Amino acid sequence: MVELGLDTFGDVTVREDGTRESAAQVIRNLIEQAVLADETGVDFIGVGEHHRDDFAVSAPEIVLAGMATRTQRIRLGSAVTVLSSDDPVRVFERFSTVDALSNGRAEVILGRGSFVESFPLFGFDLADYEELFAEKLDLFAHLLDEKPVTWEGRLRAPLKSADVHPKTESGSLKTWIAVGGSPQSVVRAASYRLPLMLAIIGGPADRFRPFVDLYRQTLAQIGGERLAVGVHSPGHIAPTDDQARDELFPHFKANRDRIGAERGWPPVGRGEFDREIDRGALYVGSPDTVAHKIADTVRTLDLDRFDLKYSNGPMPHAQSMRAIELYGTRVIPRVRDLLAQ
Repeated sequence: MVELGLDTFGDVTVREDGTRESAAQVIRNLIEQAVLADETGVDFIGVGEHHRDDFAVSAPEIVLAGMATRTQRIRLGSAVTVLSSDDPVRVFERFSTVDALSNGRAEVILGRGSFVESFPLFGFDLADYEELFAEKLDLFAHLLDEKPVTWEGRLRAPLKSADVHPKTESGSLKTWIAVGGSPQSVVRAASYRLPLMLAIIGGPADRFRPFVDLYRQTLAQIGGERLAVGVHSPGHIAPTDDQARDELFPHFKANRDRIGAERGWPPVGRGEFDREIDRGALYVGSPDTVAHKIADTVRTLDLDRFDLKYSNGPMPHAQSMRAIELYGTRVIPRVRDLLAQ
């Protein structure tokens, strides 16, 4: 059965009157969002990592620990952990601690991230961007055996028979590799025998089918068992299609234009927004509309998990809560009905 999850980057939101919410309140609201997701049957919730003023979460594992103490069954993970600018030992220690608090519900999704503010903040050279991730992923893969590790690289101090604690009770921390669309990254995920999470944030999902095929072909060639493939894409749910679009657009635009100004993109217009809903990677509309689009993506890419990024720039907490409720109570059952047909 396909898993259906939610992701948030902890975007700093506005109140209903349009004034900016405090980062502290945003973090507290994330806990309430996770509780609602747990109660309504969502399988997973992921919390992203950023180090800038438009996102409230710089330490997702601490937020996940708070979620662990308030939830019962939902799986808890990152979306994404920027391993390149972190330390693999500390990442493992933090997630194994979340795993303990949640009775074995922790997951980590490792990636390079699409933002680079963490590199200068923590003293890393962007010239080492590729090598940092490759080297640290290699060390993290060794740590997943939960046995003493002897390891040496160029950019981090070596380890000799280092035993890392705490260990997980199950002896296994579920770990994904997040990929934005690079064939080399897909092959790397397969070579480490780790599940693949595709970040599809623009364009039609079917253009990623070659990456899924490459991943599974590589696994078969190295003699690996079938592993999960997931997709992360943004969206919003409201009672009707028009309401969902009208609610999302101003917040989508605010978020996209702010990031776009930093990257040299032109402001986004309503036409581009609507086209991305109709033919691209925005899952926006009524529960039935969103369910059909998710089910189509699951079939097209033969997915094991789909995560909807429900946080959308400064969108108020109340609108996100309603979207979560609709996702858990109406979208998820409808997707499973469609896939069973």
